[in-house]
Amino acid sequence: MTVKLYDTYTRQLRTFQPINPPDVGLYCCGPTVYDYAHIGNLRTYLFEDVLRRVLTFHGYRVRHVVNITDVGHLVSDADLGEDKMEKGARRTGRTAWEIAELYTQAFQSDMIKLNIQEPQVWCKATDHIPEQIADIKAIEAKGFTYSTSDGIYFDTSKLKSYGRLARLDVKGLRGGARIEIGEKRNPTDFALWKFSPKNQTREMEWESPWGVGFPGWHIECSAMSAKYLGALFDIHCGGKDHIPIHHSNEIAQSEVCYDTRLANYWMHGYFLEVEKSKMSKSSGEFLRMQTLLDQEYDPLAYRYLCLTAHYRSDLKFTWESLDGCGRALDRLRAAFTGLDAPSDVSEEYIEKFTTVVSNDLNTPQALALVWELIRSSSISPGVKKATLLKFDEVLGLGLIDWSPEAEFLSENLEKLLRERELARQEKRWADADSIRNEIESMGYTVEDTPLGPKTKRS
Repeated sequence: MTVKLYDTYTRQLRTFQPINPPDVGLYCCGPTVYDYAHIGNLRTYLFEDVLRRVLTFHGYRVRHVVNITDVGHLVSDADLGEDKMEKGARRTGRTAWEIAELYTQAFQSDMIKLNIQEPQVWCKATDHIPEQIADIKAIEAKGFTYSTSDGIYFDTSKLKSYGRLARLDVKGLRGGARIEIGEKRNPTDFALWKFSPKNQTREMEWESPWGVGFPGWHIECSAMSAKYLGALFDIHCGGKDHIPIHHSNEIAQSEVCYDTRLANYWMHGYFLEVEKSKMSKSSGEFLRMQTLLDQEYDPLAYRYLCLTAHYRSDLKFTWESLDGCGRALDRLRAAFTGLDAPSDVSEEYIEKFTTVVSNDLNTPQALALVWELIRSSSISPGVKKATLLKFDEVLGLGLIDWSPEAEFLSENLEKLLRERELARQEKRWADADSIRNEIESMGYTVEDTPLGPKTKRS
C-alpha cells in the first residue's frame, strides 16, 4: 500500500516516492530556544512524529533531523530588531548561551512527555557556523548577494522562481506593500549574515569574510540539512507560518547554492487556536506543557486531542475539549488493559487502519477505527489487543506502558519535584531533603543543576 502526502510546493496530494528507498531523509524545523515552547508549537512536532511513525510503519528507515535555532532569529521576520536570544537573555538575567541550554532541555523534556520520538540528529545553529559561512560564500560567488551597513543580503529579484512555495506575488509586494525595508533593495530580500552593531560586543558573534557578526535565521537550515541529509532529501516539515518567509528563503538559498529546491516534499502543520486566534509567544501569555501539568492533565491527553484533528486543519483548543480527550484516553486505557493477552492481529482492521493513516496521515479516521475495533463483537479480546498495539505504533499513545500503578508513580513524582523546588526556593532545606529521600525511595535519583533538577531511575 502506498503513502500519499500533501505537498505544499505542488499543492497536491502526491504518492510518496523516496529518493533512496528504503531510506528516508526527514528534516523538521526546530524551536528558537529563547523561551519555552507553547502547546501550539508542540502540535507541529506531534504531526511530524505521526509522519515518521507512518513511514516506519511502512518499513522505511527514517533519518530524522531537528535543528535548534540558538542564534540569528530576529524579532522581526523582515530582519529588523534584535536577536530573540539576546532579548531572552536580558529578560531572564542569564546569558544567551545559558538560556539556549535551558530552553533546549525544556523542549526535549516536553517531547518526552508527549511520547514524541527523539530525532537521530539534533543540530544547533551555533555548532555549524563554518558550514553556514561556506554556503553564503557559494551564494556570493554566483552573484546573488549584496552588502548593506548591517549585513549581507540575498537579492531575491535575481531568482525568477523565488516565492513559488508560498505563491507570493513578488511584483505586487514591490509595487503596493508598505513594508519597512531599510537598505534592502526588495521587500523579500533577506539577511544571510548580520554585522554586530558598532562599538558593541554581542554574546554570540563570529569572524567571517564580511566582518564580525552572526548568521541570518534561514541559512542554518540549508547548511545543516545538506550536511546531514544531502543537498536534496525527501521531506521538509514545519508550521504553516514558515511557508511565506522561512521556507521560501531556504528554497531560494538552496536553489542557488546546491541547484536543488532542498526537499522533494514540503509538509506543514496548521495552528492551534485559542478563542479564534493562533497561539503565539508574542503576546507574552501562552500555554505550555507545564501549564497542563500544573492543572493535573496527562500530557498524552493533549496528544490524543491533536490526533482528533487533521494536521492540515486548525485546531481550536478549549479546556473542555482537553477534558473530553482525557476521559476518552482513560476509557481506551481501561479497555486495552482489560483485554486478554495479545494474539494474532486482525488483518481486516490492519488494512483499514493502514489505508487511513497512509492517506495524508488521517488520524481522526484512525481514532474512529480504534473505537470501532473495541466495540466489535466479532473480534476476540486477544486479537483486539494485538491489533490495538499495532495501531499504537502510529498513534503513540503508549498503551503498552500504561498501568494504574505507573500513572500514579508518574503523577506523584512530578508533584514531589515541584514541592521540593518550592522548598528550595524558600530555603526550607530540611523539607527539601525529606522530599529528596521520598523520591529516592521511589527508585529515582535527583541531581540539582544550574538549569533545574534532573531525575533518573536508580
